[in-house]
Amino acid sequence: MESLIVFSRKQLVENTLQSLVIGTLLTVLLYFIGNEIIRSRSRIAGLKGPRGLPIFGNLLDIWSNAALKYQEWAKEYGDVYQVASSTAGFTIGTSPYDDSLKRKKKAAAVALNRPAIKTYVPYLDLETKTFIQDLFNYGKAGTVAVDPLPFVQRVSLSLMTTINWGVRISSIEDELFREIVSVEEGLNKTRSTVGNTQDHIPLLRLNPFSQKSALARQLRQRRDIYLAKLNRELAEKVANGTNKPCIQASVIKYKEVQLSDTELVAFSLSVLGGGFETVSTTVQWSIAYFAQHPEIQDKAYAEIQQFQGSNEPLCDAADDQKCAYVLALVKEALRYFSVIPLALPRASIRDVEYNGIVIPSGSTVYMNAWACNHDPELWSEPDRFLPERWLEKPDATLFTFGLGYRMCAAHILATREVYIIFMRLLSSFRFVSSGDIKCDPSVDMVNPKDLIMVPKPYSVFCVPRDEEKLRAALEKSE
Repeated sequence: MESLIVFSRKQLVENTLQSLVIGTLLTVLLYFIGNEIIRSRSRIAGLKGPRGLPIFGNLLDIWSNAALKYQEWAKEYGDVYQVASSTAGFTIGTSPYDDSLKRKKKAAAVALNRPAIKTYVPYLDLETKTFIQDLFNYGKAGTVAVDPLPFVQRVSLSLMTTINWGVRISSIEDELFREIVSVEEGLNKTRSTVGNTQDHIPLLRLNPFSQKSALARQLRQRRDIYLAKLNRELAEKVANGTNKPCIQASVIKYKEVQLSDTELVAFSLSVLGGGFETVSTTVQWSIAYFAQHPEIQDKAYAEIQQFQGSNEPLCDAADDQKCAYVLALVKEALRYFSVIPLALPRASIRDVEYNGIVIPSGSTVYMNAWACNHDPELWSEPDRFLPERWLEKPDATLFTFGLGYRMCAAHILATREVYIIFMRLLSSFRFVSSGDIKCDPSVDMVNPKDLIMVPKPYSVFCVPRDEEKLRAALEKSE
């Protein structure tokens, strides 16, 4: 009897395992079939594009560098084509077109227009002076090579927090600086077009132990904490009349646009993310390129001297981008490096007809900013760094900040910020490479899967063009 019971138990276990295996295989098969039916039905009739693999779609094709692969496909399938993906829903950083978006855009128009930006000139002046001071001090007047990244991040981030909340970050040792940089760098990876496989393979979203999902939630919580603190402290200052002029105060006081707390946070993120990420990364790439191309530095320095009528190192912060060559240099850096190669995804809100093909409402649309900025039909020699092209076509379209209604709200401010940084950097220093610096934006990034293309770490000597004059100017400004 005991042997019979043992045999029955053994048979029961085997049958259970067999049922589990069969059930799992059937589930996978049904998912596979269902996924293929959905993918097939979701393809847009008449619109060309690569078919992709079952389950993975085109994920494996774009895995190494999505922007370059999309650019390659455009040559085969045309300017507008479709790719296969199983993804659905909104990606971090996007929001639907609704009344809330309209209110935020209206608030941005008030706080980020040209007259408003003029009121932020004292902040631009102070932060860029501190930036020059940091490079001068940490670099021991050009005798010690420095990694400019933390100083670039500080000037950009402090400008954003000062302009946005009236809160200054004076040092790279500041706790708020370290926290925001840490969170933003983490978000750069979690918002990646291809880094999150669960965005392309929905089945992976069911994994309750996903480390990436846990990390995303953690980053969101950390970000919410410092944003809430900044907004709360500013609201208190506005209430008692002690706030400094800043974007958030303008939005809070502007009676025609009443934003909810959630909308105020979203607005803060748009300004903080767009300004900090684009500016700091563009400047970081640019310094590397300047160090490799002293002829560009010398030409810019000569143009600045001619424009100013002197060789004062700390140029006038109130200069509204009047030095034509430096403005061309700024635009070319924004074009050439295209630090966010794929603009954040958008969703069509209605059917759109393109060349006789109907792109249905709800379609996810990406703009390949890299390909647009390097389009040979728009630019001769698009893969060369040529600031002079902007002197010939100063009003040419720049795709770095997006296009249309969903264009980055802070693009005017960001461009002006890069301009004054370039003016003061190039009139104060010569950048000399301390080693072999790689600065080809198509291959020399830290991780091509990230949302933002950050250059590989490097160090440069920041050699004062006139040490005595620069030291005197910095001491005078203290």
